[in-house]
Amino acid sequence: MLRSECPEQRVSPMDDLVYLSQQGDRAAFRQLYQQQSGRVYAVCLRLLADRSKAEDACQEVFVKVWQQLTLFRGDSSFSTWLHSIATRTAIDLWRQDKLLRLATEELPEIAGAELGQSRELEQLILRLPHQARAVFVLFALEGYQHQEIAELLGIAEGSSKSQYHRARQLLREWLDEN
Repeated sequence: MLRSECPEQRVSPMDDLVYLSQQGDRAAFRQLYQQQSGRVYAVCLRLLADRSKAEDACQEVFVKVWQQLTLFRGDSSFSTWLHSIATRTAIDLWRQDKLLRLATEELPEIAGAELGQSRELEQLILRLPHQARAVFVLFALEGYQHQEIAELLGIAEGSSKSQYHRARQLLREWLDEN
């Protein structure tokens, strides 16, 4: 990450931690981990639907971040860069484990939903077929575009769109049943 040449430009506390971590400061990296690990874990859990696998993926993400931190130039925010690594890592693990099992644990609450509805929706998302769930989570919850999802999952953009619509249709049907 390049520090600003302009002394009057403010640097955020996160930027300071990233910069210090890039210089090999393990205490700064530990703080980055403490601040960001919950978000990384949540992304991994949504994609992998298994707490143990999500924990493993989260650890793998931070190993990769430590190893690649000097490559981060600040073209995007650190959070965006970290989220990208987390998503790719979880998807890679998902691909390696073709027999992805549905988890019984709940996902973190979906923002904006009432607690009861949120839990119900979380459980319904976990019932979605593997690929439809991955596309739904990436598009609806994580904000990825279909082109990005297609690249991440190694599918056609049209497949991403159809999987998303399939997921929405199934969720609508299941919600109507309840």
